[in-house]
Amino acid sequence: MLIIIITRIDHHLQKPMYFFISNLSCVDILFGIIILPNVMILILSHKNTISFYGCITQMYFFLCIGVTESILLAVMSYDRYVAICNPLKYTVIMTRDVCFYLAFSCWIGGFLIVFLPVFVISQLKYCSNIINHFFCEMFPVIQLSCSDIYWLQVSFTILASVVIFGTFPIIGMSYLNILWNILSLQSLNSKKKTFSTCATHLIVVFMYYSTITFMYIRPKSESNLELDKIISVFYSVLNPILNPLIYSLRNNEIKKALRKCMHLKI
Repeated sequence: MLIIIITRIDHHLQKPMYFFISNLSCVDILFGIIILPNVMILILSHKNTISFYGCITQMYFFLCIGVTESILLAVMSYDRYVAICNPLKYTVIMTRDVCFYLAFSCWIGGFLIVFLPVFVISQLKYCSNIINHFFCEMFPVIQLSCSDIYWLQVSFTILASVVIFGTFPIIGMSYLNILWNILSLQSLNSKKKTFSTCATHLIVVFMYYSTITFMYIRPKSESNLELDKIISVFYSVLNPILNPLIYSLRNNEIKKALRKCMHLKI
């Protein structure tokens, strides 16, 4: 929330990069809102129950935000590619309207892509109501169904593959071009500074994509629910914690804006 507020009120941060960072902060906040409050309530009340439609709603919004983050990370990598590799054309390419439409596409894409699969899941017939998970993750839920879910699993795996393999190559190509550009820099300090930023971004991207690929694309016959619960912690809890640290709080301009706003030394 602090990052979102700072990027809105400080005119030095009215740049495309910080606009996308504020959108990523919204994604991270929503990840927490969707999962953690309900988990805390269940722990404190000792009632490990959730209504059917509450479960479906949680599943829908969780998948929406996951798809939105995948697309947003690709957009952010393209923004960094333009800024570093084509700095003279940056303001011409990444205009305010372009940034708005890119961000809007991330959000609307996330909410539309998963609507049909979740609607189909809500129409299934279920034989059990005990979910072996700490929130309503899709595959643990549909495994409780008495209906034939083979084609549903295949369809969602294809959909997840399209999202992941549609966005990850954009990230990969963007950062390869950035790294190539870094190697061509004459200044050693400039190389270190730019490479440090890119390396930390790539760590977050790699961790996020490796975990969601493992969860949503591998054959379901190899599924291990206990392992799945551990893996899901990475992309549902740890990534939203790391994103603000990596993308924002290590950024000198944001730290300078925080000092100016809060009158504190960071």
